[in-house]
Amino acid sequence: MVLVTGGTGLVGAHLLIHLTEKGEQVRAIYRNLDNIQKTRSLFSLYKKDVFFELIEWTQADILDIPSLENAFQGIDKVYHCAAMISFDPKDENLVRKTNIEGTANIVNFCLAYNIQKLCHVSTIAALGDLVAHESIITEETEWNPEKLHSDYAISKYGAEMEIWRGQQEGLKVAIINPGVIIGSGFWNQGSGEIFKKVKNGLPFYTKGSTGFVTVTDVVNILYQLMESSIHGERYTLIGQNINFQDFLFSVADALKVKRPKYHATPYMMNSLSKLSWIASTVFGQKRQLSKASAKSSYSSDLYSNEKIKNALNITFTDVSDYIKKIVVL
Repeated sequence: MVLVTGGTGLVGAHLLIHLTEKGEQVRAIYRNLDNIQKTRSLFSLYKKDVFFELIEWTQADILDIPSLENAFQGIDKVYHCAAMISFDPKDENLVRKTNIEGTANIVNFCLAYNIQKLCHVSTIAALGDLVAHESIITEETEWNPEKLHSDYAISKYGAEMEIWRGQQEGLKVAIINPGVIIGSGFWNQGSGEIFKKVKNGLPFYTKGSTGFVTVTDVVNILYQLMESSIHGERYTLIGQNINFQDFLFSVADALKVKRPKYHATPYMMNSLSKLSWIASTVFGQKRQLSKASAKSSYSSDLYSNEKIKNALNITFTDVSDYIKKIVVL
């Protein structure tokens, strides 16, 4: 039987569709019943309701040891998709605890229960930092602790260290580092929030760039890695490197709404970050834009996907075409 953590999130829910369609026996953990409804709605969106009924749901939390004891009974393989995503500095402690300690717990249970293989969903934010003579980020690019990183990036880097610890102790592991993941059904979180903001008339765009990938490619690659003999490796999952202006314009065009009109310069983004800090500190509002997020909005990072393409002979889905497809679902 396969265990999926984070089955009520974008990647985990799409992975559950993929696994049940493949005929896998699947157990997924949840923290509260309301979250399961998001996954049920996704299955309904794709007209896969019959497959949803095949999932064995178990209430558990990756930070709660006794609940994980129950979740791991009879499990052979584990997909670790659960994580806390927040760029609000006030969430720093909880983000680090969830993503690092929670991953350590999953690794420890995998070792204790002799799990055949653990596939971990990380992020390109946990990849390294370019130095002067480098132009593209790969799996071999070294992490520089002296560089500015978001708390989320630091937590996911720490989570990867726990995965590698598991490997040193005899666990077979594989890590994927997806870029910004685009997918249906979760419009109130992650990349889905970008679609909502554009639909509601987002006025600004920036000219930075990053890597994007479709959720269908992510779960397909996850499954192929799990079923392969590959272990002890990590892979960058990028469909395309796209600048934010082009991405936002593609979303606006697909939604048939006005494109963002104004270029937000680095100076403007840094100023907005400072205003957001003041609003958070003085008025107790949730931090909308951190210093690290402002920096990433105008950074032009390029990522290589050659390693995974060579390993699995993968052809990635065109992100712009996929955007047109999912907005009509």
